[in-house]
Amino acid sequence: MSACFPLESAGSQPPLGSSTTCGPRVSELTEAGNLAGVQHIILVLSGKGGVGKSTISTELALALRHAGKKVGILDVDLCGPSIPRMLRAQGRAVHQCDGGWVPVYVDQEQSICLMSVGFLLENPDEAVVWRGPKKNALIKQFVSDVAWGQLDYLVVDTPPGTSDEHMATVDALRPYGPLGALVVTTPQAVSVGDVRRELTFCRKTGLRVLGVVENMSGFVCPHCAECTSIFSRGGGEELASHAGVPFLGSVPLDPELTKSLEEGRDFIREFPESPAFPALLSIAQKVLIEAPARVP
Repeated sequence: MSACFPLESAGSQPPLGSSTTCGPRVSELTEAGNLAGVQHIILVLSGKGGVGKSTISTELALALRHAGKKVGILDVDLCGPSIPRMLRAQGRAVHQCDGGWVPVYVDQEQSICLMSVGFLLENPDEAVVWRGPKKNALIKQFVSDVAWGQLDYLVVDTPPGTSDEHMATVDALRPYGPLGALVVTTPQAVSVGDVRRELTFCRKTGLRVLGVVENMSGFVCPHCAECTSIFSRGGGEELASHAGVPFLGSVPLDPELTKSLEEGRDFIREFPESPAFPALLSIAQKVLIEAPARVP
């Protein structure tokens, strides 16, 4: 069945055609319903584009999965949905069950599921040319009409900025709390300045900031292991200190990380010798401490 989304409509009902078989977890999904079974919702934010929010969202989800957690990813970057590619899930079909859309599972164990507008377009190269109200309607539909089931964490990958889509996301998710924000920056001052405004957004909307992550924090040479600070250094840690929020760590540039994302591979499992590996694992551990999943 085609999983295309009718672009002229973003109503309250799932816009796909006839319902299909939902797989072995349908009863669990429909029984939980929407986000009632989600323990923690983590929004990955940044006031700046190109800082690697999708990278951090993907690797955080993989690290939490390897810590034994069930994780969902909600990709609300509607104009640039890159997470399906990063998890090698592009081209997968979205089906319906009694509880609404069934998210796409990206592993055999069904420990990571994903919903993205990238699954709902007939042509992956098609631009989403929508005004704010239509984007906001789809975000609300992703929250109300996706049967997420029981999850320890839902990671929400957001677009850059602090405008309509972010307000729609926070408003739609707030009833399901607790909400937390993970804010991503790169070290240079121009990025830190934009991300400082994102922290202001978190304060104004009542989002608890779990911490700041400094991405692209130097390049570790694979031959000599020397770290070169291509984009300056320390901006994220200084920002966190100034704002009075936790600093979760610095993630260096790593060709293996880039390659794994391009090919949809599990970086956390396949590249434990990478200099980025301990940084990403440490961030996930700090998130587990800041937002611990409840024991069933």
